[in-house]
Amino acid sequence: MSDEYVYDEASGEWIAAGDAPAPAAGVEVRDAVGNLLADGDQVTLVKDLKVKGAGQTLKRGTLIKSIRLTGDAQEIDCKFDGIKGLVLRAEFVRKR
Repeated sequence: MSDEYVYDEASGEWIAAGDAPAPAAGVEVRDAVGNLLADGDQVTLVKDLKVKGAGQTLKRGTLIKSIRLTGDAQEIDCKFDGIKGLVLRAEFVRKR
């Protein structure tokens, strides 16, 4: 018997490592018009967005290169000049 345990965030309990459920495979992330997004895609903004903490507004049509999926169906992680840790909602972007 193994003494290794894993914390299950869904139930809030510690469970034996062998009993841990498999992670959700392949969360589908779709953009504002329904296109399927993947890591490395380029997207453009479909509306002006004020960036909290950066004092900057990203304008509609701004190109965001090389996105990264976060595992959440509505959030994507991306890099943009002068803004660290930018996370956008998929409903505000369109695949290029």
